[in-house]
Amino acid sequence: MHHARQHAHQHAQTRTRERRHRLAHEAARLMAESGIRDYHQAKLKAAERLGIFDDASLPRNREIEDALREYQRLFQRDNVVALRQRREAALRALEFFRDFEPRLIGPVLDGTADTRSPVSLHLHSDDPDAAPRFLEQHGIPAEARSRRLRLDRERSEDFPVWLFGAEELTFDVTVLPLDVLRQAPLSSTDEKPMKRASATQLRQLLTDEEIAGYESASGSSMPAP
Repeated sequence: MHHARQHAHQHAQTRTRERRHRLAHEAARLMAESGIRDYHQAKLKAAERLGIFDDASLPRNREIEDALREYQRLFQRDNVVALRQRREAALRALEFFRDFEPRLIGPVLDGTADTRSPVSLHLHSDDPDAAPRFLEQHGIPAEARSRRLRLDRERSEDFPVWLFGAEELTFDVTVLPLDVLRQAPLSSTDEKPMKRASATQLRQLLTDEEIAGYESASGSSMPAP
């Protein structure tokens, strides 16, 4: 009897895992093909399409992010070029904004950027007017927005955002106080501090990518033993 119960429990767990996997990949496909950027929305839409409604089967956002990267790698080769282009432009932007302790965040950093993705940066300054003044001095017209970010489990605040175009790309720049440098705001993907990269870290990422690309290209052109 006990053995039968254990077997049924394992079977149920396996089915839940399979459903989570299917949902993660369907949500990733929806995000890749229809431009949905919100993980929760993609998850619910995928559940509706597949007719899966039990909460235990809903994948975590990180699982969808992994599935999205895999989908783009397999089916959207253009994204490889778009991602590289945006990372190189991000590096130039980090150097341009160096006085603001800038950091790259979002899809361009985590590798899920596509041809529609903006380059998202965090700038840090205790003077909220310093960034728009800097943009104005350099003749860069920018559109003002604001964004609510969670600084920790208890605190959420609105921060100024500046949108502008450069190198035929959109840049999305949020200005935060200097003390936020110590700990990044929480990510809406997994409620953990956002991944972010300085110019030095991004330069290293680009170098590592180039080496990996070179190795895979030279590996694939080697004659078979």
